Amino acid sequence: MSIVPLQKKLKQKEFSPYYVLYGTESYIIEQAISAIVKHSLNEEDKDFNFSVYDYMETPIQAIMEDAETLPFMGDRRVVVVKNAYFLTGVKDKSKVEHDLATVERYIQNPAEFTLLVFVVPAEKLDERKKIIKTLKKSGELIAATPLSGDSAVEWIKDRAIQRQVHIDTDAAQYLTAKVGNELMALIQEMDKLALFVGDGGNITIPVIDELVPRTLEDNIFSLIDDIVHKKIDAALRTFYDLAKQNEEPIKILSLMARQFRIIYGVKELFSKGYGEKQIAGALKLHPYAVKLASRQARLFEEEELLSMLDRIAEADYEMKTGKMDKQLILELIMLKMAN
Repeated sequence: MSIVPLQKKLKQKEFSPYYVLYGTESYIIEQAISAIVKHSLNEEDKDFNFSVYDYMETPIQAIMEDAETLPFMGDRRVVVVKNAYFLTGVKDKSKVEHDLATVERYIQNPAEFTLLVFVVPAEKLDERKKIIKTLKKSGELIAATPLSGDSAVEWIKDRAIQRQVHIDTDAAQYLTAKVGNELMALIQEMDKLALFVGDGGNITIPVIDELVPRTLEDNIFSLIDDIVHKKIDAALRTFYDLAKQNEEPIKILSLMARQFRIIYGVKELFSKGYGEKQIAGALKLHPYAVKLASRQARLFEEEELLSMLDRIAEADYEMKTGKMDKQLILELIMLKMAN
C-alpha cells in the first residue's frame, strides 16, 4: 500500500491493529505517522496516548506492555517503534535484550484500542519470517520508497501547481538531476524556487541554476562543456574555483573520465538506435544526464572520445606516480582537449 490509500482509509476511520512503514524515504514515513496520529487521536489525547520508542534503546517487551495498556482519557493509543530492524534480515545491533516472543504473542492477539506502528528504515523486509506473513495478513504494510525519475517529475509539477507557479518537463528533470529524488530535498528546493518566482511565476533552468547549489558533478559537466566548445578560459576558471574549494585534482580527473565515458556510451547506443529512456536504463543514468551527454556526443567522433579517455588515463598515471605537479597536469590536459 502507498500513503494515499492509507490516508483515505484513516479519514474513514478504518484502522488496522498494526502498521509497518518500511523504506528509505523518511518524508513518506513521517507523513504516514502524522496521518495515523491525526485521524486516530484527539488533540487533547496526544500527550497521554501517543508513545514513540526506539528499538535500539528500549526492550521490545516494555514496548508491548505499553501497547497493552488502556488509553488514558481517550478511545485509542498509538505506539510507534522506530528502527524495528528485527523485521529485516539485518543482524540485530541493539544493545538491549529483546524478548521477541512478546511481539509474536501480541500480534496474534492485538489490543483493540492500540494502533501499533513499526518503522523500518530499510528497503526490504525479511519475507521468510513468520511474523511478516502475520503482519501482512492483519496489518498494513506501507513502502516508503524514493520516487522514480518519471514520478519525481510529475510530483514536481504537482507541487508547482500547489504553489501556484509553473515548471516545464525539462526544468523538472533538471531539478531532479541536481537534487535527486529524495522528497524532503525536493520539497525544500521547490518551495524556495516558488517563493523566488512568486505566484504565477515560471521556474526555469536558469532560475534553478541561480538558486540551487551546484554540485561537483555540475561543475565538471560545465568544465567539459566549455572544453568541447573551445571555451578554455571558462573551463580554467571553473577548475581554479574547484581548486580554491580544495577539490583534489585526481578526483576532478576521475569525474572528467566518468563524463567522457558517459558521452562515449551514449553515442555508441544512439548509433545502435536506442532512445534516450532506453539509454538511461542501460547505463543506469538520470534521463537528463543522458539528454545533456547526447548534445556533447554530437560534437565528437568515437575515435576522438577514445583518444581523450587515453589522455586522461595517461594523466592519471602521471599524477599517481608524481611525474609532475597535479594541477599543472590538469591544466595541460584541458588545453590539449580544447585544441
